[in-house]
Amino acid sequence: QVQLVESGGGLVQPGGSLRLSCAASGNIFSFYVMGWYRQAPGSQRELVATITSGGNTNYADTVKGRFTISRDNGKNTNYLQMNNLKPEDTAVYYCNAKRLDLRGEYTYWGQGTQVTVSS
Repeated sequence: QVQLVESGGGLVQPGGSLRLSCAASGNIFSFYVMGWYRQAPGSQRELVATITSGGNTNYADTVKGRFTISRDNGKNTNYLQMNNLKPEDTAVYYCNAKRLDLRGEYTYWGQGTQVTVSS
């Protein structure tokens, strides 16, 4: 019932920018934390950034100062603004969200959106 849909990926030259969006749908008001992971070919999935319901953010060292995560509670959407992109940022980016209820913690994943940084 809960779905996460990513958008905004594509091909960009080094130094360029992209903004990824993750729209949540379903019978849910809010997530405790939302974030982005990425997975490059031949590599394990790694954390990129997270944002809590209170607006606290966390970033991987590799993207600090270049990426900014934000959220729009009214639209149940979070965004990843990616600036000064590097070829090393090339990966499939996955939206992630977690929520809590009386039964425990639930984790959701989007289908992923491809980001390719190349000249």
